[in-house]
Amino acid sequence: MADQQVVVIVGAGAGLSASLARKFSGAGMKVVLAARNTEKLAELAAEVDAVAYACDTADPTSVQGLFKSVGDELGVPEVVVFNASQRVRGEITEIDPEEVRQAVLTTCFGGFLVGQEAAKLMLAAGRGTIMFTGASAGVKGFPKSATFAMGKFGLRGLAQSMARELHPQNIHVVHVVVDGGIRSADRDRVDGRGDDGWLLPEAIADTYSHLHTQHRSAWSWEIEVRPWVESF
Repeated sequence: MADQQVVVIVGAGAGLSASLARKFSGAGMKVVLAARNTEKLAELAAEVDAVAYACDTADPTSVQGLFKSVGDELGVPEVVVFNASQRVRGEITEIDPEEVRQAVLTTCFGGFLVGQEAAKLMLAAGRGTIMFTGASAGVKGFPKSATFAMGKFGLRGLAQSMARELHPQNIHVVHVVVDGGIRSADRDRVDGRGDDGWLLPEAIADTYSHLHTQHRSAWSWEIEVRPWVESF
């Protein structure tokens, strides 16, 4: 186990996280899945021989405990993906401030906590890749989506700052803007866009894998992925 590279996916679930788990597992890496509810991860964990840990990204103690356990039991992670988010939709005059607070803590503050703990381990090892999953909302705020915009704009700023600080120390930090909806069986039934209208999660996972393997002479700090029919 000590010689097997480790990837930690925080905010794991179905869709993109599952595709990331399959992609990195297929590359021979040991997958760690972290989420508040680990019961929902049982099937995926069995499929890719992953280890599941409970983690609340809004809680510093919980995040610190996750990375201590991973470091002690599996070793320093080679890749950490922050894929957690929470949104509250509604008119700015109507949305509940406490729900907004919790959502921003999960989406943005959680990214900071995960990035900080990942960086501590990776700096000691002298290498690593930290990837943050962004969204359209991180570059353009939509009506009735102020909460998601705050969280994702903050996450983008965090990633940019960390990239400028950590790239010269051999830690690759990347922000991936997922500009569009990710395909799922439920969405297809409701919307009927078909393959062209949604981002395929396995195609996004291919991009994450490529970003991890980029030569450091040509590192990206940010990339956008979108369906070819998506408007800018």
